[in-house]
Amino acid sequence: MTDPPEPATTAGARTSARPRRTELDVLRALVVVGLVFFHAALVFSPDDDFYVKNRDTTEVVTVVAGLGVVWAMPMLFLVAGLGAHHSIGRRGPGGFARERLLRLGVPLVLATLTIVPVPQWLRLRAADPGYDEPYGRFWLHFFDVRPDLGDFPFVLRGEHFETGHLWFVVLLLAFCLLLAPVAGPLASGAPRIGDAVARRPGLLLLPALPLAAIDSLLGMEESYAGWNRWAYLVFFVHGYALSGDDRIRAATRRVAVPVGLLGLALFAASAPGFMSADDPFTDRTPLALVTRALFGAAGWAWVVAILGLLDRPAARRRPPGPVLGYLAVAALPLYVLHQPVVVAFAYGMVGRPAPIVVKYAAIVAASLTVILLVYEYGVRRTRVTRFLFGMRGTPSSASVR
Repeated sequence: MTDPPEPATTAGARTSARPRRTELDVLRALVVVGLVFFHAALVFSPDDDFYVKNRDTTEVVTVVAGLGVVWAMPMLFLVAGLGAHHSIGRRGPGGFARERLLRLGVPLVLATLTIVPVPQWLRLRAADPGYDEPYGRFWLHFFDVRPDLGDFPFVLRGEHFETGHLWFVVLLLAFCLLLAPVAGPLASGAPRIGDAVARRPGLLLLPALPLAAIDSLLGMEESYAGWNRWAYLVFFVHGYALSGDDRIRAATRRVAVPVGLLGLALFAASAPGFMSADDPFTDRTPLALVTRALFGAAGWAWVVAILGLLDRPAARRRPPGPVLGYLAVAALPLYVLHQPVVVAFAYGMVGRPAPIVVKYAAIVAASLTVILLVYEYGVRRTRVTRFLFGMRGTPSSASVR
């Protein structure tokens, strides 16, 4: 959802000009499309407080959702960090900050003013059949806000106001602006990191320690896909710091399988705590603290393993097919559009007499159809709408760079 991760050359990093890492563009697109399936599933979750809930739920959602939560959003932040390295190399820190303010800030403001209030309005209607306030009147109440700097970077608070699914965009924009003034020192240390990792690939596991500490001591936040918001900063910064060195990529490939197995073991070890603690996200009991630490470490291991497994010669030589290439370019607009559409279709489906699997399939199919149609005919085809949704270039461009 930012510049593609095509690292710039740095002194001592032994990099060379190389083609775009299309496997990461495709991975990013698949995660975004997967969020349609994920959020549709939350309608049937017995645990999550989603906007619209079906009367019948299933524990299957809890298990499947956990398998996605542990790596999907962390991967988006890490890939964004990889892309930030390339962008700063091209534009400099100041140009990078200005460019991110436009590419992320404009769609953030646009969506907040137009579609973000919709899920909250539908939540009220679903919870109370007697609630009949028109959307226009609710929209005014939604923006009855006050400053709340203590919840940085979410600096506005109100009875109904929220950033909704755009919390990712808010955090990513904040991280980019925080990165800009320190980008130079971080990049200058990359060669030394590359030297160390080339000698000892196991050092790639070190970021698991701060992630475990952040999730354990600060708590996990359900509103941000189960991770503490500052844990995502660790993924983003490491994506930036590690992106410019082919030796680190080679080490990641070498350790992918054992680190993946370690990640599976850590994730499995966290399961008893999530199932038995009263509130594993925030409890201060020893069991909850250890559970969150295991989950944080597992997330880093999963991300490293996935990056290493995808970074193979065959994958690098093979360009994405037309469908995946199309979705890769569309990632940010699809992300911005997806959740209000899913909630709207869920609102229309939950009251119908049908099995869970039928309702779920209908919500997913209808949501994907509408999102793609809106993107194709309402976003992609004009320069103005592309700008408003964070895309660059003309409607015929093959890339968002």
